[in-house]
Amino acid sequence: MPTRQRILITSGPTREYLDPVRFLTNGSSGRMGAALAEVILERGELPVIVSGPVTLVYPDGAEIHRVVTTEEMLECCRRLFPDCNGIIGAAAPCDFKPEFFSEQKLSKSEENNGVVFRFVKTPDILATLGQIKRRDQWIIGFALETENGRDHALTKLKRKKCDFIILNNPQSIDSETALFQIFNTSGELCADLNCTKKAAVKELFTLIDKHCIFAAKEISSCTRSHKIYKS
Repeated sequence: MPTRQRILITSGPTREYLDPVRFLTNGSSGRMGAALAEVILERGELPVIVSGPVTLVYPDGAEIHRVVTTEEMLECCRRLFPDCNGIIGAAAPCDFKPEFFSEQKLSKSEENNGVVFRFVKTPDILATLGQIKRRDQWIIGFALETENGRDHALTKLKRKKCDFIILNNPQSIDSETALFQIFNTSGELCADLNCTKKAAVKELFTLIDKHCIFAAKEISSCTRSHKIYKS
């Protein structure tokens, strides 16, 4: 693993197309991903951003990979994650996609009274990466919920094998302000934040430095010592 931390970030929304011109998406702007990248660069580390379609400009110095669909985001992350120290899943990928894609634009006509779609689940990016993460890697997840937030967030934390989960408020979408609650693997509330997204990122990295990066370095050091001893 390189000395300079490489931190993978998912950012923005994804799109799932119904036909060549229509798609499902959400209001994620990529602001959180940009704030993460800015702080990571200030720390002298490298943000590796996998971004869905956004209009904002990410900070100079970030390594950026552009994707559109949830499956494309997963495949890109699966390729990049082994060479990164950790991942922060700040993107809002679509949870569902149309079961069938129409090669032609779905037209509205007098004879057509409507269209019924069946949707299927898209892959869970962080849960997939959680299955392959090494002991010296870490995962930070986001959970945007409208009810039973803490319970849903902690369920996601365990299923995705996260080190921390950030309970996000819908009011944070496309906003400069972060309304976040950060929980650890024991279900404890570690931070309750109402501040700018950049300030929230700095609070998050206080926790990452203490509980994730330090632990990863200890594991890495023990592994090297063990190899030297065994030889």
